[in-house]
Amino acid sequence: MPLPAQIAVKYSEDDAQFISIRPLVRQTFRPAELIDMIVSVTGKEPHRVHQILRSGTIVFNSYRYWWDSIDSAPAELTTLLSAYPDADPSRPFRQENCTEVILESAGTPPRHTLRLHRTNASRKRLFRTRSLWDVLLDLTRPHAPVYREYSYAHHADVYALPLGPAAITKLIKSANFAPRLLAAQLAILPHISLAKFLCSR
Repeated sequence: MPLPAQIAVKYSEDDAQFISIRPLVRQTFRPAELIDMIVSVTGKEPHRVHQILRSGTIVFNSYRYWWDSIDSAPAELTTLLSAYPDADPSRPFRQENCTEVILESAGTPPRHTLRLHRTNASRKRLFRTRSLWDVLLDLTRPHAPVYREYSYAHHADVYALPLGPAAITKLIKSANFAPRLLAAQLAILPHISLAKFLCSR
């Protein structure tokens, strides 16, 4: 069965294991929009995406979405998914392609996480010649981050760099370079042990 041109979707904030009294919102999605949301959660494996379409529900960014079950044609689904990139460990890390850095503490899931976008982290405080973003990229010069995966949620290749005590000390000192609102978030730096560099294609 071909994918419908318009898909009626309902969604509400996800209250796991509780009866939700939050308002239900209705929206119409194009097939590509729904597929993009599913791929962000599951990756581009056709069988898994087909299962989600047929189940008619998914949790995405703390919201639960519902739609009528869709039993899509495998060929059509494969064509749509072919537009998404595959992981490519041969891709070298390039600073100019980096758009975001995610700092994480140890543990699964990490207890502490801080996302730093290039736009915000590149801002310089008055009388400062360098930014926090400059310091983050400096960390990649002695040892390049190692390729980990392609993130469909972030639409970027992910490179990981473990951070030792010297690197953390350098970042803590760099808090003086960050805008005041961002500097307050850097209080978690003593707990951080890993930096993920996200590079768009």
